[in-house]
Amino acid sequence: MQTGGDIPEVPGRPDERDRRRVGVDEWVASHDERLADRAGFGKLGRWIDARVPPWARLLIFAAFAATLPLWMSRGDLFVYGIFTLIYILLGLGLNVVVGYAGLLDLGYVALFGFGAYFYALLDSPKYGLHWPSAVSIPIVVASTALLGLILGVPSRRLLGDYLAIVTLFFGQAFVVFVNAANPRNLTGGPNGLADIDPNDLFGYELVTRKQQYWFILGVVLLVLIGLYFLSESRTGRAWRALREDPLAAEAMSMPVNRLKLLAFAFGAAIAGLTGCLFAAVLTAVTSGNFALPILITIYAVVILGGIGSLTGVVIGAIVINVSFQFLAPENSQTNARILFYGAVILLLALGVKPLWRLALVLAGAVVFGLVAHAIASGISESWTNGVVVEGGRLAHVISEWVIIPTGHQRFANAAYLALIVLVLAVTRIRGWLQTALLIPTVYLTAVVWETSFVEEPAVARWILFGALLVFLMTVRPQGLLGTPRVEIV
Repeated sequence: MQTGGDIPEVPGRPDERDRRRVGVDEWVASHDERLADRAGFGKLGRWIDARVPPWARLLIFAAFAATLPLWMSRGDLFVYGIFTLIYILLGLGLNVVVGYAGLLDLGYVALFGFGAYFYALLDSPKYGLHWPSAVSIPIVVASTALLGLILGVPSRRLLGDYLAIVTLFFGQAFVVFVNAANPRNLTGGPNGLADIDPNDLFGYELVTRKQQYWFILGVVLLVLIGLYFLSESRTGRAWRALREDPLAAEAMSMPVNRLKLLAFAFGAAIAGLTGCLFAAVLTAVTSGNFALPILITIYAVVILGGIGSLTGVVIGAIVINVSFQFLAPENSQTNARILFYGAVILLLALGVKPLWRLALVLAGAVVFGLVAHAIASGISESWTNGVVVEGGRLAHVISEWVIIPTGHQRFANAAYLALIVLVLAVTRIRGWLQTALLIPTVYLTAVVWETSFVEEPAVARWILFGALLVFLMTVRPQGLLGTPRVEIV
């Protein structure tokens, strides 16, 4: 018998852990964890969040980045080290606008270009100014922040797609202005501005790649530290509330319009700072440096790493730049083939269960290819005597398995259209029919690659780049380190 003021403990239900508790925070958290576990990155992401504090992550990144100049050549340090840091800075600036405040800004790359051109005007023979970096960089950053503030004015009344259209117009207008509408040859037109002065520290010019790398790394660390404290401040929490629900944030007496303008200003300031560093490293700027592909790349960095995650931006920039350089024209035909076939096998391994079914599809694709190659060769040798483009040790295997014709100009286009039809069909059917249809689909994928994409390095580069993003975002829609969200559909 219970005496005193103690309340007896009531035993919980046996199925308490598995019950759905809609609207309860614990249930939402457990649902997020289950979704993350299915994506394959959940345990790793939660382990990082729980065991590794933000300062330790920053220290690990700094330690890793500090070793790059020791084992990289000058050229590798430029394309892998410096450009990765540039992408990190651009991603951090965009993350303030998109990741924190939830504003779809498609004119961000114009702010990056404005900072680069403004720095070039202050530190080049164009007007003979040659100001020191300690003076020109703060002026450029403040001016770009002011421009971002003006660009953010439409966000007071526009949201979503409408805001995206307005900002996209601003980005395209900037490219047109610096390229064509050029009063008094202010921006150099299509030729841009050249002979830009390098950054300097108290009169000491940073001219070597190692010096530039160390300087930009220091700037990245300072920006990361500043954004971390900003994210944990009242303003950062208010931004996240604005991102989730602007109407609810306004109902809670948050200054929504002021928060939007502040996000645009902060993001623009980081973009202007990055433009100064970019112009000083390249010593020249042209309108092509700030075109739409750059904007797509920056958005890929933020989305891939995880919206609103500082660590995710760093990881996303590393993944994007390394994979992009891995698929560079001078390496793409060799590396792209390895990445392509590896991605196909990995995608099949994730989508085809159980393993014996996967083995059946792969074995069936091999047999199907050998039979198709033999039939095509029997009809005419012109269907199989095509040359494998830089196949290396795999050239003989590919030539005996994949149909690569000569003299049949429309074959590649027909194979590409057939592959699209098969892919659409595979996504609409289930069961054994889907397994059977996967066999010719896998083989036709190899045919299209060897007859179309591998001969066009630039096209193959963008296709594989897009396929990599689609694959990673399919596996983990919230990004590598982003937070899963439960939505009512």
